[in-house]
Amino acid sequence: MSRAARKPPAERRAELAAAARALALDEGLAAVTLRAVAARAGVTPALVAHYHESMDGLVAETFVSVVTAEIAEVRALLAAQAHPVERLRALVGTLLDGSRDDVTVIWVEAFALGRRNAVLGAAVRGQMDAWSEVIESVIEGGVASGDFRAHDPQAVAWQLLGMIDGLNAQALVRWGGAADRGSLLAHALEGMLGLAVGALTPA
Repeated sequence: MSRAARKPPAERRAELAAAARALALDEGLAAVTLRAVAARAGVTPALVAHYHESMDGLVAETFVSVVTAEIAEVRALLAAQAHPVERLRALVGTLLDGSRDDVTVIWVEAFALGRRNAVLGAAVRGQMDAWSEVIESVIEGGVASGDFRAHDPQAVAWQLLGMIDGLNAQALVRWGGAADRGSLLAHALEGMLGLAVGALTPA
């Protein structure tokens, strides 16, 4: 490989981060290796190592980059909904319609890899907290408006996040009712929050 053109450090770091992110979304978090990132960015592995002494750190940074982008996207989607029920319906729909399976793969791998990569494990816990806050705010909004019944919105958010993770992980291997995961979760949520049957079914 020919010597890469010299670039300002910030530009080169951003370039490598973008390459790692694209690699993770295309092939999964486990694919983010020194050589793979170098090949994707068109540079030498030594250059990647120069900017990232720890691959554990780069993997964690890549995970955070992917997840924070998704959270920002979902926040914008929820902000566009005027009613708490519409926000919850939109949340369930976008997380369980299969369009985000590339991010689901990254989450599933992060749970496993984070057992031995302490930096990644901490990043996973931080992003789980961030996701829980998003969901909890939706639940709290519905409780405040009188549309939802929940004594502990935080506990409901925790349960909902666990169900989303489980259903999406199962769908990756097409187990059970993968195609119906959205409706399965919608019905469960309707019962948990005192909503009428079908309230969360897309119009």
